[in-house]
Amino acid sequence: MKTYGKEIAIGFVPVFLLFLMYVGVSPMPIITLLLVSTALFFLTKARGGIAVGAMNKKSAAKVPTFLSFDDIGGQEQAKKELTEALEFMVKREEIKKLGIRPLKGILLTGPPGTGKTLLAKAAAHFTKSAFVAASGSEFVEMYVGVGASRIRDLFKEARAQAAKLKLNSAVVFIDEIDGIGGKRDGGQHREYDQTLNQLLTEMDGIQGNENIRILLIAATNRKELLDPALLRPGRFDRHIQVDLPDKKGREHILQLHARNKPLEEGVSLDRVAEETFGFSGAQLESVMNEAAIYALREEREQLSQTDLTQAIDKVMMGERTDRETTREERERVAMHELGHAIMAEVLRPGSVAQVSLTPRGQALGYVRHHPRKDSYLYTKQTLEDQIMIALGGAAAEELIYGGRSTGSRGDFEQATGIVKTLIESGMSELGIIHPQALTQVEWAKENANILNGLMDRTRKHLGENRAKFDQLLSILVKEETLSGDRLRECLAVSPANPVAS
Repeated sequence: MKTYGKEIAIGFVPVFLLFLMYVGVSPMPIITLLLVSTALFFLTKARGGIAVGAMNKKSAAKVPTFLSFDDIGGQEQAKKELTEALEFMVKREEIKKLGIRPLKGILLTGPPGTGKTLLAKAAAHFTKSAFVAASGSEFVEMYVGVGASRIRDLFKEARAQAAKLKLNSAVVFIDEIDGIGGKRDGGQHREYDQTLNQLLTEMDGIQGNENIRILLIAATNRKELLDPALLRPGRFDRHIQVDLPDKKGREHILQLHARNKPLEEGVSLDRVAEETFGFSGAQLESVMNEAAIYALREEREQLSQTDLTQAIDKVMMGERTDRETTREERERVAMHELGHAIMAEVLRPGSVAQVSLTPRGQALGYVRHHPRKDSYLYTKQTLEDQIMIALGGAAAEELIYGGRSTGSRGDFEQATGIVKTLIESGMSELGIIHPQALTQVEWAKENANILNGLMDRTRKHLGENRAKFDQLLSILVKEETLSGDRLRECLAVSPANPVAS
């Protein structure tokens, strides 16, 4: 009966109306009532519901299960700042004696995948608070007032959960808060303004039960887009930067994700941490997961160092593909990659680990470099070296074939991005200048001057090694891979320890 209830109801309604007409009773009042009820139902559903019932299920599913700060790696500074801020919620009596105002909000800023959501969940566990989470996109609707209503429901649900769990505090986490907290420009975006105004009202504590303390933790990748009313003291009192992890942090993250994965004896997570400079916590988790998948494919019960190396390549450049290329394309790709590799060896002796023609993602080949030490400051020489290594592929094609191919597009984008860093850091011929002070013509002219000058230097370096290209090409095309040691032997460059830059 339950299975066919809808079909029975659809069949019963018209029969019942016909019966009323047959016995002389007007069916119009019933039809009107049905139409009004249906309209109210769909309008209520579109506006997000009258009560918080829909949000209750969503929020309840997001209550964390004992996630502590010890379970989060690579963010020691962020964890330290966050725990210091959370002490204000834990030590209520002490802060009351000193007359300290409780914190209203904590803003977590940083690149994607660095663990902002995990920090918010750990904060709820640290303070023994109820936890309710939402995304900024959940509050944006075409109907005016829906976003504000959902903000009220979110904070109401947080208080209800805290009361149900007999707790005196709750943590509300809003991810991607820039979706509702963007700067107001005085335009006609009434829905956005009402949603933001309601959020400001809730943070000020004007509404709700003050016996249950609410701490709002928000995350964003673009802090500069947020409205100043959100960022002022008394609302977001603490702004905590959640950066990409350093080498020590990356190793800690890898160890956390290796707890449930059997590793072969001799596997070095320290080496993996060195090779994953610039990886976020989410990417490191993916490395461990992909390595386990490689082991599963080969029906091995333990992860090897080779699995981890292949996983790094996959996360960095994509899955290995089975693209079939012509002989001409294959040789051009080989020349292109040799151009990168030779320039790397000229400028950073001992830096190349491998040259490969294995297609991965959108790349038809790639050069693997030895791991570098973490660096956060770069000199003009270092940046120019990076640009010349990026231009090496196109310069090699010009030298051998007399022209370039579309395979240099990504290299040019990388080089242009580094040129932008040079100009904005005051290391160009323009000197110290604000980027917005430059017109598009001036910017393009300086960009061309830098790239053309470095391209000439790149051609000169590769021209001095022109005789080595044919020998290296035959090896690479035949074997598909060329080790760094063999490359250096052919170039008559003595092997050196990887140079940190």
